[in-house]
Amino acid sequence: MTGVVFTRRGVWRGVRISLPMVPAMAPFGLIVGVLADSRGLSWLETVVMSALVFAGTSQLVALEAWTDPAPILGATLAAFVINLRLAPMGAALAPWLDRLRGVRLWGTLATLVDNSFAIAIADQRAGGKDAGLLLGVGLTFWIFWITCCAIGHGFSGLVALPPGHPVFFASVATLVALMVPLWRGRSELMPWVVAAIAAVTASHLLGLGQPWPVLAGAILGAAAGAWRDTRSFTAGK
Repeated sequence: MTGVVFTRRGVWRGVRISLPMVPAMAPFGLIVGVLADSRGLSWLETVVMSALVFAGTSQLVALEAWTDPAPILGATLAAFVINLRLAPMGAALAPWLDRLRGVRLWGTLATLVDNSFAIAIADQRAGGKDAGLLLGVGLTFWIFWITCCAIGHGFSGLVALPPGHPVFFASVATLVALMVPLWRGRSELMPWVVAAIAAVTASHLLGLGQPWPVLAGAILGAAAGAWRDTRSFTAGK
């Protein structure tokens, strides 16, 4: 993609786009903060973990497995496996990322998450060429994520909710809504279905805990998408 730029205007555009989505992060962040407190992490440790890891699913999985002594290797492996999905995201955003250097590149990669990817890839497919948008979205989510986790830990006794409470679905609903602009027709259906079947099979039929359902869905869904693209490329020759 030619003509890619990185401007302050693009960064602020990313901030404005992401602000309406921030409230949906609150339930997820509060839950992580509450769980961190229940596992014995201090407020500072929770804030540092949220800032460095910045991945809600990975943090939840690591905290669910947290015991005394802490399973550092197991928690690290779980977070690594779940965050492998960021690799193909970075590849998809290569038309923007390949034009960045230094702090702009590493700051963008450090704050890349599912929601910021969905927003950026939709803008990229629509012809957007300002890579600053991705950093603006990522930084906004990062700041509010740390804030929500910190509040959840500080007021853990007040926000404790029973399992299955509807508020837990807020983040999932937001992610599903963000996937809508990514839909490009029936060709998208097959890899999505394969990923869903793989994750459900690993979780419910095989009884595997995290991170295996996420890993199964990510690998098999990506493989199905690659196979689809290969067939399309071969047929187009």
